[in-house]
Amino acid sequence: MSLLTQQCRPGLREPVAAQALPAWLAQLPEWRLSSDAKSIELEARFADFSQTMAFVNAVAELAQRQDHHPEMRVGYGHCGISFSTHSASGLTLNDFICAAQVSALPQLKGRPA
Repeated sequence: MSLLTQQCRPGLREPVAAQALPAWLAQLPEWRLSSDAKSIELEARFADFSQTMAFVNAVAELAQRQDHHPEMRVGYGHCGISFSTHSASGLTLNDFICAAQVSALPQLKGRPA
């Protein structure tokens, strides 16, 4: 199943099984599993604050459409994003769907490594 084409499922509380994590993460090469395996994280770098904020705003729009909202840390030239489903106390399919859609945002293309 391609995560990119999926829609979040409202009220989803079923955690992703540990054995399924490698397959979902394989579709998200820029994302990392947190040390406690309860969230997935991305650290994105940008040339300046304006590009960072364009990315933040694009993520906000996506999150509103999906009704699934990440934790974000924003600074000059960088943004950290973390997806987790609090009601599941960990990761659900919704987290991976949103992460895939964030990775596809045009604001991430052509940015500094």
